[in-house]
Amino acid sequence: MSNLPERKEGLEITNDERFIKGLKLFNSADWYKAHDLFEDLWHETYGPERSTIQGILQIAVAQVHLESGNTNGAKILYGEGLGRLKGSGIPDLGLNIEGLCKIVELRLNVLHQDIDLTNYELPFLTGKL
Repeated sequence: MSNLPERKEGLEITNDERFIKGLKLFNSADWYKAHDLFEDLWHETYGPERSTIQGILQIAVAQVHLESGNTNGAKILYGEGLGRLKGSGIPDLGLNIEGLCKIVELRLNVLHQDIDLTNYELPFLTGKL
């Protein structure tokens, strides 16, 4: 656990260098390192922003599971991440969470059909359009 103070507002999170670095790692498919940074932030965050961070974190962990061949773990974490990110009142932290959810929903449906994900888009996070 970090010795840093707990975060109170979403704006503080989005300005944190770990958040920005976590986004870059997530978008370059460095899932484990992205997971580490988002987990640190998650531990320091409370309020609705905590659910957003946790949903992103769970999607990164789902990708780690996929890399190790654990499709059951990936299905579970994709589902949990989607559940959090689609919850009412969840802040988007300036990200296109809806776009991320669409990609993850497609990937989850494909996994349930036992189809290879190689030709399907990887999850990524962008600013809102």
